[in-house]
Amino acid sequence: MRAEPDGPEDRLRRFATIWSRAVFPVTSTSLTRPEFEERLLPLARRLSEALRARVYDAGECRAVGAALVEAHCTEPEALSQTLDCVEAYLVLYCGGDGPREDLRARAARLQSAMAAGYAEALRQRTLAEQEAIARAALEAQGAVARALHATEARFRAVFEGAAIGIGIADLEGNILQFNGALLRMFGVTEQAMRGRDVTEWTHPDDAPQVWRLYDELVRGEREHYHTEKAFARPDGTVLWTNLTVSLLRDADGRPQYQLALMEDTTERRLLNLRLRYEATHDALTGLPNRTLFFERLEKALAAGDGQRFGLCYLDLDGFKTINDSLGHAAGDRLLVEVADRLQSCATAPGEMVARLGGDEFVALTTGTDTEREVDELADRIMNALVTPVRIEGCELLVRGSIGIVEGPAGERGPAEVLRSADITMYRAKSAGGNRYEVADAEADARAITRHGLTTALPAALDRGEFFIEYQPLVHLGDGTVRGAEALVRWLHPQHGVLGPDRFIPLAERTGLIVPLGRWVLEQSVRQASAWRERHGGTAATGPLRVNVNLSPCQLTHPGLVQDTVDILERAGLEPDALCLEVTESALIGADDDLLKPLRRLSEMGVDIALDDFGTGYSNLANLRRLPVRVLKLDRTFTQGMQQFPADPVDLKIVEGIVSLAHSLDLAVTVEGVETGAQAEQLRILGCDTAQGWYYARPGPPERLHELALVDATG
Repeated sequence: MRAEPDGPEDRLRRFATIWSRAVFPVTSTSLTRPEFEERLLPLARRLSEALRARVYDAGECRAVGAALVEAHCTEPEALSQTLDCVEAYLVLYCGGDGPREDLRARAARLQSAMAAGYAEALRQRTLAEQEAIARAALEAQGAVARALHATEARFRAVFEGAAIGIGIADLEGNILQFNGALLRMFGVTEQAMRGRDVTEWTHPDDAPQVWRLYDELVRGEREHYHTEKAFARPDGTVLWTNLTVSLLRDADGRPQYQLALMEDTTERRLLNLRLRYEATHDALTGLPNRTLFFERLEKALAAGDGQRFGLCYLDLDGFKTINDSLGHAAGDRLLVEVADRLQSCATAPGEMVARLGGDEFVALTTGTDTEREVDELADRIMNALVTPVRIEGCELLVRGSIGIVEGPAGERGPAEVLRSADITMYRAKSAGGNRYEVADAEADARAITRHGLTTALPAALDRGEFFIEYQPLVHLGDGTVRGAEALVRWLHPQHGVLGPDRFIPLAERTGLIVPLGRWVLEQSVRQASAWRERHGGTAATGPLRVNVNLSPCQLTHPGLVQDTVDILERAGLEPDALCLEVTESALIGADDDLLKPLRRLSEMGVDIALDDFGTGYSNLANLRRLPVRVLKLDRTFTQGMQQFPADPVDLKIVEGIVSLAHSLDLAVTVEGVETGAQAEQLRILGCDTAQGWYYARPGPPERLHELALVDATG
């Protein structure tokens, strides 16, 4: 087995060799095949450079196509063989180390540009031949009186030897003369062609101006015209031609004959149609792709007054799970089945279905009543997905989320419409999926704002736009300040101060919560150290400490324990001055691996608080295995105590939780205390500490120090 060439030049020459071997047999040239290969080598180099260029240059590829015509590669098979070689071998031998999918996409664009350049060069060459023939015909006609025998011989040689079809007819349309190329193009005999009337050669695909131009020519109002025209062959196929018709006048200038020159463009047209189809349709499902969909959407949005559009943006729910569990082949089969079902849902005029990529599909409807039609289209799509899909012996339940955008044409652009549909689709997915939602301008604005905040988050941390406020934790027994909860804020340049509910979920989704949480922990521990230096506390109350929230993402981060140890050591703070708050929902069903870092921190002396207790539907028996020392009771259980008399049900619930917590040697902290009656009732029930607006709103660290001094001296 021969080794493959290893150098770029060797691979380039190998590609040129393959190309020359494919094209040489169908090329009319006096060169030998090695000589022909040397002529193709520079063209191969230009294709290689265009494939790997940073910026795609269609003009360079069109020039290569034109150079093929200059090399006399004018047979239809020459272009077909060339495109096949480029598709099969260009990326293989000339692609280098670039991403294969990108190189194949670039190679497809090269083929299209080469075909366009080839077609244009061939057309120019044909036009030159046509002009030469027309001049020869006119010269022959003018020389009849002077030298009939010489002119006739010359004309006959050009007439019969031309590669294009030539026909002469009188002004009534009766065909008088024709050459062999014309007979071969039409696939008829001389008897069938002779005496035909050109006015009978109408075709349904004729452009409206074709026969108007013909009438003007035979009336002597124009000398020639050029057009693309289709003809029906006797075998039922269609002949496509570049047709040039010229008017021939006698010596006195009176119109006498019409001369038709026809170039067969059928194969070129079929090739262009094939390339166009491949460029505008999805290879897997056969549906229109993103390119064709945007063309249709732009057309729909540019329609006149009174026209509307409706768009359904579909994303399959759980498709990644199918790919991961059954493999991509099964996922592809599912996409094909879904595409077939969607295609059956959009059969009315003005409706289309396209695949944008992955498991995302769109359905478009246009007309004057799309407000009703788009809802019906969405219902048909949802119903079409109800029946399970059977793949590899498994019945797969197909679910989908749809975002609907509907409105009048002319008000929005395609990108804006698709963005609104995408946002609405994700709103349907967030609501549980397997449903559709209709676009809402306010919801779109909120989503766009969230996206803007998400993209601004990383730079905001670097620019120091975050700051921390502290809300006091007050002992219910003696009213002293025991510490504070650290609450991060974002001073956004445009939106002002944002609370954690506006950006913490975004930070969790993007992974920025880990560095942000580390920053909050570091700043809070440093602040607790400063408090202890300024106000060391009393024997009864102890020094002030700080509570810091941990997100679920931070719990699973491998550096949590070490980061906490390092931060405490740098600040010179004892572990008992820190309490880490973890939401109850984050620990529901937690295994030993998740609890291990919390246990290590608890063993060091760091307190662990179970935040929002009572909202996670956890088993109370699980409290025994969790390394927590504090329960933070959710405010929903104490809202009924803000007025007198307190809600007896709330009293019973809180009394039971406090009793359970104390029996497990756990302290109880209550959030959201807003009235004195509420605070007194919680004290009576045995709660240990509380926080809320009744005591103080979150504020700067200096305010907590002042409150602590008041309590210490008060």
